Amino acid sequence: MARVIVITSGKGGVGKTTTTSNIGMALARLGYRTLLIDADVGLRNLDLLLGLENRIIYTGLDVIQEKCRLEQAIIQDKRQTKLSFFPLSSIQNKATITKTQVKDLLDKLKNNYDFLLIDSPAGIEGGFQTAIEAANEAIVIVTPEVPSIRDADRVVGLLSAKNILDIRLIINRIRPRMVKTEDMMSVDDVTNILGIPLLGIIPESEEIIISSNRGEPLILEDKPSLPSTAFDNLTRRLLGEDLELVDLNKQTSKNPVKRILRNLLFQNGNQ
Repeated sequence: MARVIVITSGKGGVGKTTTTSNIGMALARLGYRTLLIDADVGLRNLDLLLGLENRIIYTGLDVIQEKCRLEQAIIQDKRQTKLSFFPLSSIQNKATITKTQVKDLLDKLKNNYDFLLIDSPAGIEGGFQTAIEAANEAIVIVTPEVPSIRDADRVVGLLSAKNILDIRLIINRIRPRMVKTEDMMSVDDVTNILGIPLLGIIPESEEIIISSNRGEPLILEDKPSLPSTAFDNLTRRLLGEDLELVDLNKQTSKNPVKRILRNLLFQNGNQ
């Protein structure tokens, strides 16, 4: 039965969908049957990052409304035979899909795949609640910024309350030079605040922007870059391999903004 992992964040724009596409492609390249599920109703983007936007005919909503069979809504990637894509809805049809309906759909797919990766909408409202309903693991994406980390802390609490306890962290858009000059939080800063295991670190890179615009996950490049290597390594850690993290900066900053953030999170946790 598949591992069902929701990939989420509190704040939008932190690279969650890019991460989903690259982990999914990496798993498929390693031989795992992987289904990527876009759970963002009305603001679908995962299809664009995979370059599959022109192949969508049916969605999960069509399956629920009995306009097609479940297998007709699943798109097979032509680059990796073990990677598939399943959009829950179209950007034109914003009809509500309930948590129960999503869970029923995914339960029917569990035996056909090794991994189901759910790309959750940002925030903690209805779309988030729907996306996490069928998951038993979670990956939280953050950037080393105060708003992102505060929102992620809230998300971690909601996941735990839902009894999703296998939660891991990816820190995206790290800039080593800014970390060294105390202008950006270090990896240790972020992990100490959130208190969940670190799965991987993705450096800031123009290559990620270019690959997203092309609809080609970075993991497919012939000559691996630092970000694509980072995606590959964190995917292997997800599979249980013991790989060292890139050591960008182990020193905890004395920046007062970080102390204020920690205090705020501590106060919120004790209210």
